[in-house]
Parts: sequence; structure tokens; C-alpha cells
Amino acid sequence: MALRFWYWCRRSGWPRIRPPLARNNPTLRFYQQFSTQEKTPQICVVGSGPAGFYTAQHLLKHHPQARVDIYEKQLVPFGLVRFGVAPDHPEVKNVIHTFTQTARSDRCAFWGNVVIGKDVTVPELQEAYHAVVLSYGAEDHRALGIPGEELPGVLSARAFVGWYNGLPENQELVPDLNCDTAVILGQGNVALDVARILLTSPEHLEKTDITEAALRVLRQSQVKTVWIVGRRGPLQVAFTIKELREMVQLPGTQPFLDPKDFLGLQDSMKEVPRPRKRLTELLLRTAMEKPLAEEAARQAGASRAWGLRFFRSPQQVLPSSDGQRAAGIRLAITRLEDAGEAARAVPTGDTEDLPCGLVLSSVGYKSRPIDPSVPFNSKLGIIPNTEGRVVDVPGLYCSGWVKRGPLGVIATTMTDSFLTSQQLLQDLRAGLLPSGPRPGSAAIQALLRRRGIRPVSFSDWEKLDAEEVSRGQRAGKPREKLVDPQEMLRLLGP
Repeated sequence: MALRFWYWCRRSGWPRIRPPLARNNPTLRFYQQFSTQEKTPQICVVGSGPAGFYTAQHLLKHHPQARVDIYEKQLVPFGLVRFGVAPDHPEVKNVIHTFTQTARSDRCAFWGNVVIGKDVTVPELQEAYHAVVLSYGAEDHRALGIPGEELPGVLSARAFVGWYNGLPENQELVPDLNCDTAVILGQGNVALDVARILLTSPEHLEKTDITEAALRVLRQSQVKTVWIVGRRGPLQVAFTIKELREMVQLPGTQPFLDPKDFLGLQDSMKEVPRPRKRLTELLLRTAMEKPLAEEAARQAGASRAWGLRFFRSPQQVLPSSDGQRAAGIRLAITRLEDAGEAARAVPTGDTEDLPCGLVLSSVGYKSRPIDPSVPFNSKLGIIPNTEGRVVDVPGLYCSGWVKRGPLGVIATTMTDSFLTSQQLLQDLRAGLLPSGPRPGSAAIQALLRRRGIRPVSFSDWEKLDAEEVSRGQRAGKPREKLVDPQEMLRLLGP
């Protein structure tokens, strides 16, 4: 045992640590902070989306000896960036280049096709690593909880997004778009993404990384009108100005906003923050001002339309005459109590029936519990934590949406993940994490072999990536995503 430990220390590079001699050098202070603790902390991150990769990036940058292993249940990395960002937003996906640099570090490893909580338990990870960070995101959707929600023709926006982005678990969805009108419940960025994909010309989408299977369905789509419905008013919408501007300028479409929804809004805008004010001003212009001649001509020739319906809350999905699918939705008309972000929608007692053949629910994502050993707040859909430290479980941390809920954009997740990493490093400096060497991925790889699980490394992913790019080039696209896990494993071989 002593000989193996000596050999492991020699391989780990401990003898090569040579802190600078300058007394006021910050690097010297850093080494002194960690000098009495584990010199090669083994850290595990669960989830390879933005939260997972930003957590790993920060840990590797701020501890020069740390080793970080990233585990992912999908065979491929990048989580929400790959499976959530709209295909016509390639610029948002550029962050993948940064994540790739992190994964290629000789102190970082990616292991896909490993389901934590099933293939490996969280307690097994805790035995193998000095610290475990749960960054697995929000992979479920919030139910509407209304009659008729189970009818064919009612889908979650999350599943629809996963379908057109190639998420394997959603490839059997095949939505029926043989209807004139779709209704999206919710007024966030995901709702606008879904509306835009439904209304964008397939000829434009052909140049993106949307899946070919989704394109085939969208080419046959009969959807001409999309209503985006919210419980509250224009001052409470959750989408951002960039996404709204894209909708207003979407070729081949005409926007419908009811001017009555904006009466008196100018006075309410005086106290709102600048980003909200700019967003509301764009809404006001779109609703109240007559478009210029060029824009008016464009809208006059539009074959499709979209609109925002405010002060409406879903009450019931209405069935077709034979009861076999959705044919409309009954909306409770609401009014606001209080003002601003705190405003609450309360029913007035009146209702409105809106005919449609497709209902997409975009009222929020939520996380799932990952393992019986990990505390979980089912009501909030998060892991109870204090600044990223999981409550009552030393050495266990969380970052991203599973920490704070499905809020914000990728930059928000970056800041949040850095904060969790800082807490972990602070605990390491304070001696609050286990001391002595831990086996890290060696122990987990042995478990996976015994259980017949074939993990996918980052070099494996790069082979799949090259195959996707090659297939895409033949079709004139950036890539054609692989969507069948079994095909991916066959391409990689044993």
C-alpha cells in the first residue's frame, strides 16, 4: 500500500510544487492557503451544461492541482447549449469553444452515458471524491394542472424544443402541425423561441443545425397563427428585448398586439429599470404606432401571424367533438393586483375560448431529485442549499438551475457557478473537506465496468462531433446531429 501511495504521489506531481520566493507574491499566498490541505483535490461535477462546465472552469483556474471529472447522462456534452438554444441562434452556442478548452485540460475529464443516481449513486461519488458538485439543471417541465392537459395536441415547450434540437428522449414526439392555430402558454424566451421556429420559413432553418426529422415535419406544417398567452400584463413579460425584436422583424409574419392592453402604460414605465423600459417601449411601438411604408408593405404580404395575449390564464383544454384531441383552450380573464414585478394575476370571473389545434405549455422548467441521499425541495424544484453548499451534507454542493431555479441566461449561470466554486475552495482552505488522497475516476470507472456501463470520453465525443459535421456538410448545414444513442455507441465501437 505504501509503495502504491508513493508511486501515486510521484505521478500526481507533488514534488514539483515550487512556490515563488517573493514574500508579497499572490501566487505564494495561494499555495500557502492550500499547503496544509489535500494537494490534489479530486472533485466531481454532475452535469455538463453551462453550470457544470463553468464550475469546472473556475475550479481548475483557481486551484492549480485540482482534478475535475464531469459526469453526464447524455452521451454528448454541453447540455442546454446543445439541446436548449434555438438552432437559429448559433452565436449563443459559441460558448462551446470555451467549454471544449476546459474539457481538453489534462486535469479535467468528461464521462458521458453515466446516469448518476442509477448507474452510480451520489454516496459512491462522495467516497471517491473530496467534493461533489451537482449541476444537472432542470430537465422537467411544470404541469399546467388543468382539465384536458393530457389530450393529444398538448405538449410541453421543453419537449418540443428537445425534439427540434435532437434530444434523444424527445425524438419520438413527432408533433401534429396539421392545424391553423397554435397557442403557447407562457411569455418567456422559450415561448418566443418556439413561436419563431413554428413561423420561420423551413428554407431558412435548413441552414441551421436543426434535425432533419424536425425539418420534415415543419415543411408540412399548416400553422399560420401563433398566440403567446400570459397571465399578467406587458410590464411583466419574461422574454428579453433581443427575442422580441426578432419576432417583430420575423420575415413573412405580421404581429398582432391589442392597443387596449397598453393604455396608461406610459405612466407606469417611469419607475421601471432601463432594460424593462426599453423592452416595454418596443412593445408599445409595435402595438400603437402605424408601421412605416416599407414595414407596412412587408406585413401586408405576410402569410403568417403571431400575437401576444395578456391577462389570460389557462383554465381548460377544450376537446374536439370526438374527444380525441385538443381543439381549443378556455382562458380565464385576469386583472392585476399590486404593480410591477410583484403584480399578481387574479381572475375576474370572465372567460374566453380560443380555438387552436396545438397547445404548447411554456410555464417553466423544474429540476428532479437525483438520488435519495440528496435533500430536495419538491415545491421549489431545487436542492436546499446555502450559497451552493447543500444543507446538512458536507462536501456536497450545487450550482445552476438545480441550485436557484430555472432563472436567467447563460451569463447568469456562469456567475452563479463561479460563486459555488468559490465556496468549495473556501471550504478546502478551511480544512472542511476530507483529507488524504481519494481515488477519483479510477474508482468510478471500476464500478462502471462491473455494471456493464460504457462511459463516453471527450475524445469519443470529438469523434461523434466530426461525424455530425461531416453529415451536415453533405446537407449544407453546420452539422446533422446524431439522435440515436445506440447509433452513437456503434460508431464509437467497444
